[in-house]
Amino acid sequence: MADLDGNKAEKDYHADKPFAVSGNFHVKGAANLDWGVKKRLSNIFNPRTGNTVMFAFDHGYFMGSVSGLERLDLLMPKLIDHVDVLMATRGALRTCVRPNFRKGIALRVTSGSSMLNDDLSHEVVAVDMEDAIRMDADALAVQVFVGADGQLSSLENLSKVVNAANRYGIATLGVVAVGKDMERTDKYFKLATRIIAELGANIVKTYYCEKFDEVVAACPVPIVVAGGKKLPEKQALEMAYNSIQGGARGLDMGRNIFQSPNPAAMADAIAKIVHRKFTVKEAWEFYSDAVGQKS
Repeated sequence: MADLDGNKAEKDYHADKPFAVSGNFHVKGAANLDWGVKKRLSNIFNPRTGNTVMFAFDHGYFMGSVSGLERLDLLMPKLIDHVDVLMATRGALRTCVRPNFRKGIALRVTSGSSMLNDDLSHEVVAVDMEDAIRMDADALAVQVFVGADGQLSSLENLSKVVNAANRYGIATLGVVAVGKDMERTDKYFKLATRIIAELGANIVKTYYCEKFDEVVAACPVPIVVAGGKKLPEKQALEMAYNSIQGGARGLDMGRNIFQSPNPAAMADAIAKIVHRKFTVKEAWEFYSDAVGQKS
């Protein structure tokens, strides 16, 4: 193990310089991967923009029936054409999403805790590789609890999934979990995202923070920003814009889409920022016009 003593406090992330090993592929850190995983990453990240809009509706795996997700069978037909990727459990996909859709799939493969537990950090790999292949998953999503009581087991889960996914050319998405006792600081996110990438994840999902451009620069794979708690619509658009400006390659919105008064319009407004470089003002005007037209 490297000696921790004597490390310099100051670091130069060269946030103004692009990633140096891009080759001719549009996904950061994937230039040296094989064809199959590149094909699946292209299902997630738009080859034209290099970005993605994910829709997370996997909350039920530990929260049960969430406000806005009570009837997935009614919600999904309204939203599926407005996003690039679905992040969900196999149960939700099999029961509530039509199988002839043309979207990327980020399949939640870890579980084991619920809101009834004080500590959510102890999870297991709950989906085997054969079922992930049957689900035609493009990426396997693993929750990672850096700094929590369940850190060791969650990093072991990630390593097992990476090893298995690599055998079949499937991408791995490492999801940074932030518990109630963890600080949402750039120091923490630099640590967590780098650990996840170093263990082999092809994508990292994390939160926006101060010095986010440094978090992105230090992570050798693309970062997708989690929407987190429900925000007022304009604030959610501001967070999306700041994330993309800071170097994120996409947003994974859940509550900020499905708990919006007009989920489809909100998803479209996010997509305008992610894929068309809309400003906050332009995206807000687009959303407001869409809501006005609907009403």
